[in-house]
Amino acid sequence: MTIRLYDTRAQALRDFEPLVEGKVGLYVCGPTVQSSPHIGHVRSALVYDILRRWLTYRGLEVTLVRNVTDIDDKVLVNAAAAGTEHWWALAYRVELEFTAAYRAIGILPPSYEPRATANVPQMHELIQRLIDRGHAYAAGDGSGDVYFDVRSWPEYGALSNQSVDDMQDAADADPRGKRDPRDFALWKGRKAQEPASANWASPWGEGRPGWHIECSAMSARYLGASFDIHGGGLDLRFPHHENELAQSTAAGDGFARFWVHNGLVNVNGQKMSKSLGNSIYAAELIASAPPVVVRYALGQAHYRSTIDYTDRSLAEAEAAVERIEGFLVRSARRIEGTRFAADVVPIVPDEFAAAMDDDLSVPQALAVLHDTVREGNTALDAEDLQVVASARGKVVAMTRVLGIDPLAPEWARTQDTAARAALGALVERLLDDRQAARAAKDYAAADRIREELTAAGITIEDTPTGAQWAITED
Repeated sequence: MTIRLYDTRAQALRDFEPLVEGKVGLYVCGPTVQSSPHIGHVRSALVYDILRRWLTYRGLEVTLVRNVTDIDDKVLVNAAAAGTEHWWALAYRVELEFTAAYRAIGILPPSYEPRATANVPQMHELIQRLIDRGHAYAAGDGSGDVYFDVRSWPEYGALSNQSVDDMQDAADADPRGKRDPRDFALWKGRKAQEPASANWASPWGEGRPGWHIECSAMSARYLGASFDIHGGGLDLRFPHHENELAQSTAAGDGFARFWVHNGLVNVNGQKMSKSLGNSIYAAELIASAPPVVVRYALGQAHYRSTIDYTDRSLAEAEAAVERIEGFLVRSARRIEGTRFAADVVPIVPDEFAAAMDDDLSVPQALAVLHDTVREGNTALDAEDLQVVASARGKVVAMTRVLGIDPLAPEWARTQDTAARAALGALVERLLDDRQAARAAKDYAAADRIREELTAAGITIEDTPTGAQWAITED
C-alpha cells in the first residue's frame, strides 16, 4: 500500500507517510461564518471527508480538525449591516447552517471543531514567539496592531511560488504602522466603530486576532507543532495558507508536511459570484435532490479539478445513483436465503484501491464501481449467483468508502420508506394473485397482472425461487 498525494508546495505527487505510524493529523480550513454556505463550501468539505474515509479504510487513525472562524472583518460587517443581531449571534446561526449542510450529505463530523474565539490565548503565545524571534512587530503608533514582517522570513512566498516584490499589498488590515505594505496583521487593535464585545485584552492592547494567526494557533493546539496534512480550497492558497506557513515556521514549528488544495466550483461555465447572481446555496441545492445524489454530484470529479455545475448535474447524478441502487436491491432480493449470501464480502477491488491510492482519483474509482454494477447485473440475468454475491460485496464496500451507499440508513427518509413499504405490499399481493392464476392455468389473468405492473413501472423477473420485482429505471 502506497498512498500518493499531490503536495501543492512541492508541486508534485509524493508518497504519503504519516508522521506517526498508523495515525494521520489532518487540518482543514473550515468556514468563516459570515453568511449562508454555498455549493463551494460543501464541495470542499466533501473532498476531505472522502480523503478521511479512504485513509481510515486503509487502516489509519485519522484526527481531522476543521476550524470555525467566528470572528472576522466580514462577520462584523454583515452583522452591522443587518442591524438586528449581535455579531456572535450571527456567527453561531450561520455555523449551524454549515453543520446542517454537512450532515445532510453525510460528511462525518470532525474529531475537533475549534472556534477562533475559544483560542485567543494560544494566538497571543504564538504572536509573542514571533516578536521574540524578530519576525513580528507591534506598530509604534499606539494602535495596538501587530504585524508579521514578511521580509524577515526569506521563505515567504514558498507555497504560492511568488517573490515578495511581486505580491500585492496585504489588504487584511489598516496600513497604519506597517513597515512594508505587504506585512499582514497578526493582531488588530480596537477600532471605535466596532462593538466592545469583539475585542480581547492582549499584551499590545485591546483588539482581536488577524485571520491567518487563528489557523496556525488552532492547528498547533489540536495536532501539534508538526502534523501531516493541511487542506483547503485553492482560493486559500494565497494569502491565507501562505501566511499560515510563514508565521508557523518562522515561530519554529514544523507545521504541515503536505499541502492539499481542492478545486473550485463554476456554475454553467461561469465563476460563481454574487455580482453575477449565480450563487447556489447549500440549502437550495440539498432541497432540489435526494442528499445522496447531491453527494454523488459534488464528489464525482477529481478533487483538484474545477467542477462545472450545470442544470443537468443532479439529474445525471441521480441516474447513476439509481443504477447502483437498482443492482443492490435486485442482488439482495435474489441471493437472500441462498448459500451465496455468505459470499458477500465487503472488500474493494484492487483497481478501485489503486485509483484511490493515486491522489484520490475518484473518477477512476467510480468507473470501477459502475463496471462492477454492470458485471453484477449481467450475472443476475445469467443466474450466476456466485458472481452476483461477489459483485455485491465489492459494490457495498466501494459505496461505503465513498459515502454513497444508497441503502445506507443515513439516506432513509420516513416518507420514502413508508411509501416503498406500501408499494411493496401491493406488488407482492399482485404477484401472489399472478402465481395463483398460473397455478390454475389461467394464463390470461396472469399476463394481465404482469401487464398492469409493467404499465405502472414495475419490472417482473421470474426466477427459480419465485418472481422478483423492481422499479423500472428510465
